[in-house]
Amino acid sequence: MLDLGAGSGRLTAELARSAGRVVAVELDARWAEHLRGRWENVRVLEADAATVDLPREPFRVVANLPFDRTTGILRHLLDDPRVPLARADVIVEWGVAVKRALPWPSTVNGVLWGAWYCAAVTRRLPRVLFAPPPGVDAGMLVLGRRPVPLVPVERWESYRGFVAASFRHGLRAVVPARLLRTLGLARAQPRELDAHAWAELFGRFSASGAGPGPGAGAGRRRPRPRKRAS
Repeated sequence: MLDLGAGSGRLTAELARSAGRVVAVELDARWAEHLRGRWENVRVLEADAATVDLPREPFRVVANLPFDRTTGILRHLLDDPRVPLARADVIVEWGVAVKRALPWPSTVNGVLWGAWYCAAVTRRLPRVLFAPPPGVDAGMLVLGRRPVPLVPVERWESYRGFVAASFRHGLRAVVPARLLRTLGLARAQPRELDAHAWAELFGRFSASGAGPGPGAGAGRRRPRPRKRAS
């Protein structure tokens, strides 16, 4: 179990009571030192939750994510479907929770993550529940791995390039017009397709033998040195 952005350890303490093994990741050296040695089954790692090396075996995340780092941490967890994340229960800003759980209108991240994960908002958390209270309400966002992915994991890089290029240049610049007409998407905009529609379009595009469109392969990130959370 990973607690990303452990802070004062309020959530870490609950996880220590219910989970067999917990890795608490905290960037602030003072908070990390505050957490060390408090629980026998908790390993404290002073590291950035958005870059820390993730476990190689299936793992879960339960965390109250730093609001100013939410997107970076989610990208670290979800961008590469080969990361063996089984499920993430994370507290995020209410607006972020709703945005990530709604299937439409689409975003690049939502489309890509939706190929391998289902997202749902399970609870609204008023700001008064937190100490000190943040400026906005929060929500519990649950991301669970799909039993059957919409796109094969081994094709993730091709899919990322296809989606990124289509959002950047438009569907008609990437996908042959004949295929778009066949699917009834001749006038469609990228944001109008949900994750299921994108996966179907990618499958039909690949089967048609069409070459990669402009910017195919975009969206890949260079690997960075990381500390392993294991």
